[in-house]
Amino acid sequence: MVLVEDSESQVLDIVELLLTAHIYNSNNQLDENDMPPPIRKNYWNSKERKVERPIVVSEKSVEGIFEIPHGWSLIKTLPFVSFDEFGARISLTVFDLGAKWFANQDSLSRIKRNPTLAFYYSQQDSIDVNYEQARQDNKPIEMDREWIHSLTDEIAGEGEEAEDMLKLVAISAPEDVRESLGKLVLTQEQVEEIEKIVKAIQYREYLKEIELFEIGKLLFVGPPGTGKTSVARALSKELGMPFLEVRLSMITSQYLGETTKNIGKVFTLAKRLSPCILFIDEFDYVAKTRLADEHGAIKRAVNMLLKSIDDISLVDDGVLLIGATNHPKLLDSAAWRRFDKIVDFPIPDALMRKEIFEKILARVTGTFDTQKLADMTDQCTGSDLRLILREAVLKALFEDRTDLTQGDLEEAVSDFSKRFELKMSAYENI
Repeated sequence: MVLVEDSESQVLDIVELLLTAHIYNSNNQLDENDMPPPIRKNYWNSKERKVERPIVVSEKSVEGIFEIPHGWSLIKTLPFVSFDEFGARISLTVFDLGAKWFANQDSLSRIKRNPTLAFYYSQQDSIDVNYEQARQDNKPIEMDREWIHSLTDEIAGEGEEAEDMLKLVAISAPEDVRESLGKLVLTQEQVEEIEKIVKAIQYREYLKEIELFEIGKLLFVGPPGTGKTSVARALSKELGMPFLEVRLSMITSQYLGETTKNIGKVFTLAKRLSPCILFIDEFDYVAKTRLADEHGAIKRAVNMLLKSIDDISLVDDGVLLIGATNHPKLLDSAAWRRFDKIVDFPIPDALMRKEIFEKILARVTGTFDTQKLADMTDQCTGSDLRLILREAVLKALFEDRTDLTQGDLEEAVSDFSKRFELKMSAYENI
């Protein structure tokens, strides 16, 4: 059969779905991580927290997954499909014929990114595909917001105390994280630490075997705006792990006794949502030197925090712990010892500022001298550079322009200088 060019991709979409459903229904050893995310999301049962068999393909599911209305009309001439008007269900009538037809199309890339198809075709002599590689390359279910929502709904259903626990953190699915490592400018040290963590997760079972558990507790240290939170969030997307963000000021109750309980609840929640990243911002807020405050409740809260850090593990619990502080001098020495790696987030140098400008201006129309801009912005952070771009863009939009000039940016740098001086003065005086 010769496909009309405009509809060829849509036909392949529908046949891929039909084959995926058939293979998945027939092989109980396959699980949700064997399904491409768009298909998995469509069939995810939030209450049961799984994809239930059998998967049924209907015109509604075709439209929901691929935004293809009236899918049957596109494939009705294929000799291996049928249509049941009751429920508008589409079925394979001859699986082997459909599988051979699909393999003869330009479908190898589809097979390689669909583990369910790779599972079947890896057993056929005519297709060179590796099932394990396809599964490894597929985005894990933990990246789906549906997985996060169903798990938090289950926890919330356990009662008022469980609901209160969920209110202590901001939870993001990896697919909802805007930041990505490719859009950030990192130091060599930061790159190396990220690569080590990736390997630690990849070889987690090996680390268990050799009982090396002191891995996966990072402390990000640096001035505001140097990218600590952005890197932590980007790691969520890179690793496919849900992101739990908590500011210690948020969980510190006016009733000091509650602070200790809240800290415990946050770590309990992280273990229940694992694998995940637990990001604790303002780490110095509670874990400061205990010599400065003799209040017993504060001491108990600090001790609870330190104990909770001791009791959580990337290797055992699947929780990557990242603390962040703008004020490392305020940290208790006991807090420092809980982290296996301190990662420095310095003020970017001229080379880094040039790279940052190149990245944030990549989608902006105009011709720019990024080296000159970098030279003009000594001691500015990445956050500062984005604020400079913001001011330049808003001024251009005020003049009904969507293109920028070098002059726009240089003027924005000049306008930013007073604010910058005030910020640096305030930071140095802390």
